[in-house]
Amino acid sequence: MNAIEANETKLSEKVEIACQRIAPLWPIQNLVAVNPYFGLHDQTFWQAHKTLERITGVGLCMPHTYYREQIANGRITRVDLAEALKELRSSWDVSTFEQKLAEETPASVTPLPLFTDVLGEFEHLDWSNFVVERISQYCAAYFDEGQALWAMPWREKSLYEAWIQFAQIDKSTWTMGLRNINKVLSDLPDTAIDAIRWALHELAIPVAAVDEYLYAALLSIGGWAGWTRYLRWQAELRKERDDSIRDLLAIRLIWDALLHKMRDREKLHVQWLQAMARYTKPAISIQVGQQISAVLQTAFEINYQRQLATSLSTAKEVTKRQERTDVQAVFCIDVRSEVYRRAFETVASRVQTFGMAGFFGIPMEYVPLGSVKAKRHLPIFSTPIYRICEHLDHADPSESNKWIVQRQTQMRVFDAWKIFKTSASSCFSFVEAAGLWSILKLISDSIGWTRPVPHPDRKGLPEKIYRRLSPRLNSFDSAVKETGTCMTDQFTGIPEDLRPTEAESILRNMGLIRDFARIVLFVGHGSTSVNNPQATALDCGACAGQSGEASARLAVALLNDPKTRRGLLEKGILIPDDTFFVAGLHDTTTDEIQLFNTEVLPSSHADDLVQLRSWLDQASQFARLERASLFGMHDAPLTTITADFKRRTRDWAEVRPEWGLTGNAAFIVAPRSRTVNCNLAGRAFLHDYNWHDDTNFATLQLIMTAPMIVAHWINMQYYGSMVDNRRFGSGNKVLHNIVGGSIGVLEGNGGDLRGGLALQSLHDGKRWIHEPMRLHVFIEAPRTAIDDVIAHHLIVRNLIENAWLHLFQIDEDGSIFRRGTDKKWTRY
Repeated sequence: MNAIEANETKLSEKVEIACQRIAPLWPIQNLVAVNPYFGLHDQTFWQAHKTLERITGVGLCMPHTYYREQIANGRITRVDLAEALKELRSSWDVSTFEQKLAEETPASVTPLPLFTDVLGEFEHLDWSNFVVERISQYCAAYFDEGQALWAMPWREKSLYEAWIQFAQIDKSTWTMGLRNINKVLSDLPDTAIDAIRWALHELAIPVAAVDEYLYAALLSIGGWAGWTRYLRWQAELRKERDDSIRDLLAIRLIWDALLHKMRDREKLHVQWLQAMARYTKPAISIQVGQQISAVLQTAFEINYQRQLATSLSTAKEVTKRQERTDVQAVFCIDVRSEVYRRAFETVASRVQTFGMAGFFGIPMEYVPLGSVKAKRHLPIFSTPIYRICEHLDHADPSESNKWIVQRQTQMRVFDAWKIFKTSASSCFSFVEAAGLWSILKLISDSIGWTRPVPHPDRKGLPEKIYRRLSPRLNSFDSAVKETGTCMTDQFTGIPEDLRPTEAESILRNMGLIRDFARIVLFVGHGSTSVNNPQATALDCGACAGQSGEASARLAVALLNDPKTRRGLLEKGILIPDDTFFVAGLHDTTTDEIQLFNTEVLPSSHADDLVQLRSWLDQASQFARLERASLFGMHDAPLTTITADFKRRTRDWAEVRPEWGLTGNAAFIVAPRSRTVNCNLAGRAFLHDYNWHDDTNFATLQLIMTAPMIVAHWINMQYYGSMVDNRRFGSGNKVLHNIVGGSIGVLEGNGGDLRGGLALQSLHDGKRWIHEPMRLHVFIEAPRTAIDDVIAHHLIVRNLIENAWLHLFQIDEDGSIFRRGTDKKWTRY
């Protein structure tokens, strides 16, 4: 018996550490960006690179051929290499490095072998794939959220207990030559932790390798590990506990141990011990390769950060206008908004734009009309404070009830029809029976003239009714209960006494507390596509993968509320009587902006509204022209570009409706005057911030602990999906099949649950569109204030001091300083 087996507490701690290494995987209905390396923040970036390369064979860098291409096309220069060698404190000079790179023979990195890997090599059978397939099929049935017509039994048991029942009737093992497996299964321990202990003992894993073996086992079924980690995350938000991820680890280890026990051959045993010995003694060539990778990746990033720093420090800062602006527009910090803001400011010189997180600072969950289930509209690591219900504007109780009943009825019919089409008894005969009847619809859908299905937000309602929907600011009352506009008995809305505080927070966090324009536009954003399981990944990450429309409309309702304005005046914020707030939605697929709540504008603002619509139309054209080059339409006329962008919203065969946040590389926290003359090419998250208006630097702390982390997660999702798409991406989008109702996708009809982005979201078929690099954060604020936030927040400190992102500070004179991992600031 080894030390790990004898010490239950120590083993439990090791299991917990392995489970915490896994990043949560959100369901596809809220496919928000998550940093796949989230559990490795306690290690430095380059330590994590070595850890992952040792365990999986793929670290945090691209193959060296990728960097050689960047050297050839000038994206990495000798100056960049010299700076990288200096930053990494390498003993090599540039000439020595170039020689090492030229002489390098790519070493084959052997990842930590699981027993199924060694057995597969020994027997020439893909045992690892078989085990992953069996676990994946079991998890899909156990966690199913309504897609299956017949629910799996034993779901009231834990994941581990139910698996023992499932495995005893699973006959697939017979096809692989396993007999009498039930005898071994019946002797397994009753608890997951005891099963893990038994498996480690059976496999004779050395104590020094236990930590990494546990992590490797979870990574081998990483998609479902991410899902079970998500279930634990959600339980922790409720102050509860979910141990499904520990059960999953036990199941994966048991498979190794079962096969080891049932394949008791001397040669196999020797081969297994040799494989573990090779793993513990990495070759010198691998260590050299890791150093080369670090220099290449660092030089690649240095090239970009030098260009960005130069642009920010030399751009002529715009002097604040003395006259009143015509329009102020608040956009999400999303990188796609940078393109649109620049276009808007180009066509309308007397407008002012702002950037803040797209939930606009209101921590809410939203209940659509006639629904009983709320949708979260806030960053995924936050907890909603308010429940906001949707209602029908200018409707009496009778009309509201009419449309609620109609929507609920149509949704039930839709669900029943979908079940019929996909059921075992009708799926094969459906096309023959109904194909001719729906041939016109099939043709128009295939050509892209129509949408195969309505937009999810619009299901069950005609467009004219949908446009009348809006969030209810008022709290729950008898009228709401009687009309059924909010199918909940919980307190809803924002209480009147809290509204001024929420409004003040919104305005101060975006830096708009004075000099209000006649029209202030709040612009949420969302994407439009069909037949796209990853559609929510293109929506607003700050709204938990939802459209930002509801958040924009609620913020507008709040700021137009007379009582709220009177409360703001007491807090020192005067909004003129002729200032009106209007909500809008930026469709990031077509670059069109739809306006809502325009009826609040009086006749005195009619000309303002006409002018605003004209400017938005022109800005949309400019934005489309800029983005067209990414789709290969460099010289196409505007009409062709516009038509193609609209086609992408309804074409069920389109794998790239838009490029999303591809190319993201920077997060800039500064007044717009600092960046307004910079073309940031849609690669930067822009958060407006003026530290002179930030009492006690509360807003700075909020930005660095929320939007900055969201931006980092998005950045790392794209990074991991490109660097190691097999583990942290989702492969070929064409092969995606939804599993479990809304859990996620499989690539093809089996294998592990896939997370992250598809290759089509990163590569256009000929070249990579994204560039994998760590986020570059530039903050215009005193260095002491930035240091104070870092000192008081561990997650922020880990990101910066372990080099998971690059942090820069901008002085008011444009000087730029960089914070090193040694906590010292140096002029850049």
